[in-house]
Amino acid sequence: MMRISLTLLFCLLLASAAAPAFAQVRPTPTPTPAPARPAVPQTPPGTVVPVPESRIALIDTSLFADEKVGIFRFVDAVKALEPEFRARNQELTNLQNRITALAEEIKKLRQAPGNERLIQAKIEEGTRLRQDFDTRKQRLDEDASKRYEDVTAPISEQIGKAMDEFARQRGITMTLDFSKLLPALLTAVPAVDVTQAFIADFNRKNPRTATPPRP
Repeated sequence: MMRISLTLLFCLLLASAAAPAFAQVRPTPTPTPAPARPAVPQTPPGTVVPVPESRIALIDTSLFADEKVGIFRFVDAVKALEPEFRARNQELTNLQNRITALAEEIKKLRQAPGNERLIQAKIEEGTRLRQDFDTRKQRLDEDASKRYEDVTAPISEQIGKAMDEFARQRGITMTLDFSKLLPALLTAVPAVDVTQAFIADFNRKNPRTATPPRP
């Protein structure tokens, strides 16, 4: 009887000692308070909110480079680039003509039997010319694009400042490029298109400084 009591007492002591240890291993988590949301100001019912006046205008920048109705200084700047690349353009034209002539020769040779070796030689020559043409054209496009940016950057900046001044003097709050919006623009009142008015104003304030180069 005493042995059973001692065994029961030992079990009770183990249970009482394990309870604090278990409580320390798994503490009760403390809930994290949610961050306070900023108060959103509410407009009282019936309050009239003023809407700023606005006037939108359209300008078709694609007409700036038009030789007849465009911005003369921009047109002249672009035309000044033509002599720089005339020789390289002529080289590409000659290569293209040679490739076209080879294609015609191959076409005629194929109409008669026994010309397979000559046809193959012509095809290989045309392949070399086409590769040469593509390489030259890529370099020409890169060089011409860089020179175009260098030459037109000053006049483009001048046009941008003139557009800002033009809009400010006429109370225009937003100017949209008509050439970029054309696919999405369904209707437009003619009165909002100020392209010709701006071009005429710019040409009057910035006339040509020299005789325009011949194409």
